[in-house]
Amino acid sequence: MTPSPSVLLFDVNETLSDMAPMAGRFADVGAPTSLAATWFASLLRDGFALTVTGENPAFAQVARGVLGSQLTEHVGRGELDDAVEHVLSGFGQLDVHPDVVDGVRALGAAGVRLVTLSNGSADVARGLLDRAGVLDCFERLLSVEQAPRWKPAPEAYAYALEVCGVPASEAMLVAVHPWDLHGARAAGVATAWIDRAGGRYPDHMAAPDVTATGLGDLARQLGAGGA
Repeated sequence: MTPSPSVLLFDVNETLSDMAPMAGRFADVGAPTSLAATWFASLLRDGFALTVTGENPAFAQVARGVLGSQLTEHVGRGELDDAVEHVLSGFGQLDVHPDVVDGVRALGAAGVRLVTLSNGSADVARGLLDRAGVLDCFERLLSVEQAPRWKPAPEAYAYALEVCGVPASEAMLVAVHPWDLHGARAAGVATAWIDRAGGRYPDHMAAPDVTATGLGDLARQLGAGGA
């Protein structure tokens, strides 16, 4: 059994939110459903690039810019703005993965402090958790909009630790993204990889301290029970 940290920092997009419905939003505007995954990966790529060059861009601004570029070959010029807004509005209506509610409640009931740390906005995280009925389980909703840089830059994790008032040794990042976990590990934070699909963790990234099939499994491994 892995010792339970005092603070769990949760990535939000894809880790807590189920982004599968976004494919339908692309289909609605005449774009291939496969573009949903390409768009999100490109959004992260451009955000990381801006971060490396010293900027701290707004997630929504990058999301809108990338989406507009990618939809131009599928949507008429006069319909582009409406198409972009239709897709982006879906982002704010997503639900959590099926394992999230019970897992979050089990972790919270065990006395672990639960905090989000997202490259997206705190408002998106608030809406997601409120719809799921677990908003009250979270102590703080943190966004890199208030930090110097996006994750996986070390300043993002340092910001969360400072706000929570804990050393890196008492925190654990929970995420589905190896790049996020690698960044947390470099910042001295323990890591938990949520692997819902039975994937293979990349060898070129720092290995996670815990691998779990969902948040209920994570709760069990941390000795917090769970469904």
